[in-house]
Amino acid sequence: MSKRSLIILTALIALVIPDLTYSLTRTVSDSPVNEPPKPHLQYMARFSVDLIAPIWELGKTSDLGKRRIIPITGGKFEGPLLSGEIMNNGADWQIVTEDGVAIIDTRYLLKTNDGALIMLQTKGFRYGSPEVLAKIAKGEIVDPNEYFFRLYMQFETSAPQYKWLNSAMAIGIAMRLGNAVVYDAYLIK
Repeated sequence: MSKRSLIILTALIALVIPDLTYSLTRTVSDSPVNEPPKPHLQYMARFSVDLIAPIWELGKTSDLGKRRIIPITGGKFEGPLLSGEIMNNGADWQIVTEDGVAIIDTRYLLKTNDGALIMLQTKGFRYGSPEVLAKIAKGEIVDPNEYFFRLYMQFETSAPQYKWLNSAMAIGIAMRLGNAVVYDAYLIK
């Protein structure tokens, strides 16, 4: 190899190695093209869940807190994506921690206006100051901005027109109104 060829080869290697080193140390996440999309919320419906049966207090069943079962006795849901009635067959299998956090765990059945059956499961939290929680426990109506009540919603159905719900993620922003829970549901897109 001639001296001139060796100089040209050395110059090319010097040009390529910084790019090669950079590309080896750079990850896909460094690229602005690969930034995760921002979520958007689409209003689904307002849910009004009736809780007119007595609550079953099981007491402290674990170190987590007190278990209580709140029967879901009916209700309705109305909105641009879903409308219908809540069947009298579900419950909130709630745990209340020592500091008053209600850990929500519901399952209940929806029947749409066109006759489809949809199982709905919600999980979430309700908490606030002891004074606010005491008022809610007495059935008093409290400004929902004075406490936190949020739900994650998961659906299950075999109805062809609602199959999209089986892979949907939704959230509910809720409030307790005496013997009912009312929440607006939003599809996460």
